[in-house]
Amino acid sequence: MRGSRMNPGDRRMRSTMSIVIVMSLCCFFYILGAWQKSGTGRGDSIALRVTKETDCTILPNLHFETHHSLGGVNPLVMTDKVFEPCHIRYSDYTPCQDQNRAMNFPRENMNYRERHCPAETEKLRCLIPAPKGYVTPFPWPKSRDYVPYANAPYKNLTVEKAVQNWVQFEGDVFRFPGGGTMFPNGANAYIDELASVIPFTDGTIRTALDTGCGVASWGAYLMDRNVLTMSFAPRDSHEAQVQFALERGVPAVIGVLGTIKLPYPSGSFDMAHCSRCLISWKSNDAMYMFEVDRVLRPGGYWILSGPPINWKTNHQAWKRSKEDLEAEQNVIEKIAEMLCWGKIHEKGDTVIWRKKADSNECHNKDDHPSKMCKIQDADDVWCVLYVSSSTIGVLLTSNMPYQLD
Repeated sequence: MRGSRMNPGDRRMRSTMSIVIVMSLCCFFYILGAWQKSGTGRGDSIALRVTKETDCTILPNLHFETHHSLGGVNPLVMTDKVFEPCHIRYSDYTPCQDQNRAMNFPRENMNYRERHCPAETEKLRCLIPAPKGYVTPFPWPKSRDYVPYANAPYKNLTVEKAVQNWVQFEGDVFRFPGGGTMFPNGANAYIDELASVIPFTDGTIRTALDTGCGVASWGAYLMDRNVLTMSFAPRDSHEAQVQFALERGVPAVIGVLGTIKLPYPSGSFDMAHCSRCLISWKSNDAMYMFEVDRVLRPGGYWILSGPPINWKTNHQAWKRSKEDLEAEQNVIEKIAEMLCWGKIHEKGDTVIWRKKADSNECHNKDDHPSKMCKIQDADDVWCVLYVSSSTIGVLLTSNMPYQLD
């Protein structure tokens, strides 16, 4: 161990040699880099010669588009198809809700108020124009209460429903006080009454269906309770009621309970509502109540406000006999019992039923098949995928279910 130790002279000699070696390597690599950068190196001269002799001209027939196509048409190449605007007289035209065409269909079960789309030869190949003077709607929540007159220039409801506070015309805007046929004092007060029975605050009520919605004030004010409402009404003498709803920013469609099932899967809604919607709930073996039962989730609520409820007080105003109204309410009560709905509230003009939480145990309705459109799967209403040997397509059904063979 003692013999292996280096003396101070040897240690200084080794340090000096290390420094000399490092400095020599640095000088060597510096000179080598300078030589290569000068272009006089053999490798660089070869590369320069190859670059000069290479022809980089782009061929005129060279393109990079895909050659794969479906039926001779390249699906990845976008083609701009320009549609000209229709004549201004079509600003209120809804293709599948044309009133002239509707009159050709039977009135039984509201068939004439359902969608009846034009034949291929009758379809317009232009864009439906906005009403003259149309402006950007007001942002929410102002849009709930105000709509520019130019966007829906129809004053009929301001006269017909004046005492019910549906809509009022003020200057160049429509104002919506929030009233309805069965809640002229406003939707908020009406919803407060419902909230004494239905738990809006615990998150169990998130979706609602409003049948015969009018201008959709019920759905508009439910947004303050974090409930999203799908409203629908037919296109009838109450002109533009659905258009008013859309301009207000409330989800709504033109629709009716008729011969075709509603375009919603079973159990879609936590609550369904009819405020004097004038639907004949007892007709045709109660097929409309069966349809409400289908889209209502187990434990959901059905609210009926208006005829025939409270018939003892309102029969004269409704211009109907006590016997007729009493018989109608009795039938509705029996149907609700058959559907395993329990009546949990009745006050004034409003009755609330609640669907049984375990609806699979309700066997009373097993012997009453729906009389609505016959489709293999009542919930197959959104998208049907069909595949053939040459094409793949998707059929989107927005308002009525179809079944492909």
